Amino acid sequence: MDIELGKGREVRRAYGFDEVALVPSLLTIDPEDIDLTTTIGNIKLDIPIIASAMDSVIDPKMAGLMTKYGGLGVLNLNGIQTRYEDADQILDQIAAVSKEEYVILMQKLYEKPIDNKLISKRIKQIKDNGGIVAVSSIPQTAEEFGKIAIDAGCDVFFVQSTVVSTIHRSKKYKPLNLGDFCKKLKIPVVIGNCVTFEVTLELLETGAAAILVGIGPGAACTSRGVLGIGVPMATSIADARAARDHYFRKSKKYIPIIADGGMVVAGDICKAIACGADAVMIGSPIAKAAESPGRGFHWGMATPNATLPRGSRIKVGRNGTLKEILLGPAHYDDGSQNIAGALKTSMGTLGASTISEMQNTEIVVAPSILTEGKVFQKAQSLGMYK
Repeated sequence: MDIELGKGREVRRAYGFDEVALVPSLLTIDPEDIDLTTTIGNIKLDIPIIASAMDSVIDPKMAGLMTKYGGLGVLNLNGIQTRYEDADQILDQIAAVSKEEYVILMQKLYEKPIDNKLISKRIKQIKDNGGIVAVSSIPQTAEEFGKIAIDAGCDVFFVQSTVVSTIHRSKKYKPLNLGDFCKKLKIPVVIGNCVTFEVTLELLETGAAAILVGIGPGAACTSRGVLGIGVPMATSIADARAARDHYFRKSKKYIPIIADGGMVVAGDICKAIACGADAVMIGSPIAKAAESPGRGFHWGMATPNATLPRGSRIKVGRNGTLKEILLGPAHYDDGSQNIAGALKTSMGTLGASTISEMQNTEIVVAPSILTEGKVFQKAQSLGMYK
């Protein structure tokens, strides 16, 4: 239902994770009987969790661990790992710099050109660590890096930007033809990001293996403040889900939707899947892992932009190993650990035995879901208010 913003200007109400809640059904299921598997292209994941292509989240070691624990880690080909042979030394600098000097340091560090040889080297390191090789590039470098990645043995290629579209105009460079790129690469290509029914539908037509949904909700992203763009995640996922299902009815091809960003605790992930996501891409929850490259910090992908930085460095700390965060056991009561276990328990309570069944659970608008009865937790900074 449209709302009148002002005289002659109607707008649509959109909802974020904090404004909705999931409703239990007549049926409940033992969490041990829940199936969390999902498929991206020809890659089957035991848990529907993808670690973001961010320098604070994924390096070759973490990519291997994500595979070991059933998920997927995506390496950023436009980041530190492909610019510096000794990436650890650079990551130490980023962790140590003051918040006042952080953006200037990042812009300086990213002035160093990407070394194509390091792309091949990092992919080999991921393979040596037993990982499924997933890498990410911005559209402007996707053609060049895609060829290198294929030759090095890449398994799935992500094309990501703040906003991606099938119609892009530029006087400075030739825009990437997403349809041609998907056909030429011969491995699954995941494309993002978008937030609307119309754009999702257009991207589905390109031959992508999956679509990333979400603009600006990430913990370290400042695009919504700098650019004023974005749609709250619950609504953007639901709209993308509608496009996915419309495309499936027309083509008989099911293309997964990946909710990207805005999920801080396990409950957010449960809601993302209930809204229609087939998998989630998360950054800050994984950056908290003891093994993560961020040294207890997490930062946005667009921070190094030379003219308009759009990302901050936030302190997330380290609250456990990657295994504890993904699979448990949990030692905290705030939903930051044992994400897979929390998802299974939520699905069991809702009567959903698979991801597809979870997507059909009842959802209600519930503005008080995070505050009702929680006065002591909030006052004492406990549980949901840590």
